[in-house]
Amino acid sequence: MTTPASVVLQVAAAAHASATMSERLAVTDDRGAVEVEHLPAPVGGRQHLVNLQPGTVNISYRATISAVARADLSAVTLTERVRALRPSRYCPSDRLAGFASARFGELPAGLPRVRAVCDYVWQHVQNVGQTSDSTTDAIDTLLAGRGVCRDFAHLVAALCRAVEVPARIASVYAPGLSPMDFHAVVETEIDGRWQVWDATRSAPRQAMVRIATGRDAADTAFISLLTGRAELTSIEIVAITDGDLPRDDHDELVALA
Repeated sequence: MTTPASVVLQVAAAAHASATMSERLAVTDDRGAVEVEHLPAPVGGRQHLVNLQPGTVNISYRATISAVARADLSAVTLTERVRALRPSRYCPSDRLAGFASARFGELPAGLPRVRAVCDYVWQHVQNVGQTSDSTTDAIDTLLAGRGVCRDFAHLVAALCRAVEVPARIASVYAPGLSPMDFHAVVETEIDGRWQVWDATRSAPRQAMVRIATGRDAADTAFISLLTGRAELTSIEIVAITDGDLPRDDHDELVALA
């Protein structure tokens, strides 16, 4: 950290009424502990605003979370549906309408279109690290044919919105992911409920833990620099589940808690 800076963190697991959680978020700098201000976010998400001084800053988050009762998940609201149909910075669905309609528009609405979109992205986009940056949107990914998890998620969400399927992005902890990192997936509305899809097919959806939810990565980034300058020098993420990882054919309906 070379100047004073304000950052927003989104690393804490989203809260859920039916889950039991034990957690600790600690931010320290060269002078000791740094105060953290909690800010609410959609779908149980929790943002943390931190004002930092020049020097080295360490951020640590640890949590143990019980299984969430999937039957308790709420129905999609009209407000959520409208928001999830609009174009956004990284998901310019309006510019993909012609392509998406030609490819997927003749399929029955809802689940058949979503499955076809996910299959298309899985088959036509290579999962290659360090092939995109903060300016890469869904159209860039479609043309390049490669990207990382957030690029897969943006393209799936944009194509779904372009054929009238509400879609949003969720950042998650994903046990089984290799190499381990923050992971991005898509939720689409199917029969009034949000269902999660991962076109990278890199980890079982049943074990994923929600962190943040929004229209695209602009809403779900794990760290956002509001003012000042800062450089990320290292990151380590570990996400494990108790017992064996579940099997996932990436075609069945799975809800993200």
